[in-house]
Amino acid sequence: MLVDVHCHLNFENFDHDRDMVIQNALKTGLSTIINSGTNYKENQETLNLALKYPNIIKASLGLYPTHASKLSDEELEKELEFIKSNKDKIIAVGEVGLDFKSEDDYSKQKTAFLKVIEMSEKIDKPLIIHSRQAEKEVVEMLESTKLKKINFHCFMGNFKLVKRIIDKGWCLSIPPIILRSLHFQGVVNLVPVTSLLTETDSPFLSPPPKLRNEPSNVKLVVQKISELKNMNFEETKKNIFSNFQKIFLKK
Repeated sequence: MLVDVHCHLNFENFDHDRDMVIQNALKTGLSTIINSGTNYKENQETLNLALKYPNIIKASLGLYPTHASKLSDEELEKELEFIKSNKDKIIAVGEVGLDFKSEDDYSKQKTAFLKVIEMSEKIDKPLIIHSRQAEKEVVEMLESTKLKKINFHCFMGNFKLVKRIIDKGWCLSIPPIILRSLHFQGVVNLVPVTSLLTETDSPFLSPPPKLRNEPSNVKLVVQKISELKNMNFEETKKNIFSNFQKIFLKK
């Protein structure tokens, strides 16, 4: 019943031991790993991973905001069309959103994100959201849509924005850095367990800094959520799995 709703096992960090990492996830009790693409090449790699490991890996095809902002209109449409053409092979669209940390071409990012939102509405797929240093803008854009199945990956926005997210019935996925992050501990204390999911963002966001992360570490996240919520591990795990089903599996 453990789930990792956001990671990147296609990255070269796993080229030497990917099979072992996936076997470790299975032994830890993971039922599902959602691998997220960020561009055309990675989306193809993600589909291949889901084909190779159908018992555990599900594909999410995305368009990373700083990549999207560099595409021509024609290139953007081509990447969106690729996602649309594979809608029956994917569990979600992501990761997508806005990222204002490393560039200032905000308008182009917003234009691309709006097209992603429109496409997701048409193909009826959940969104996995990236919102680095653009949390308010992302929430505002999504509040004006009809989308109901949205997960905010590694959300670093303030607690007022967190409240707006849960008021809309959306979810937030908590990464393993909760073991050392007061922000994510605060999010878990604020948010009802019915709005929480678990992720790793592997190979990033490892519990100890600077080490490679992997999907099996979601067990540590569930343990920490259990502790903060004063719930037993099994109860916490079942709640999170139910949230996963609600967002990603139910029509």
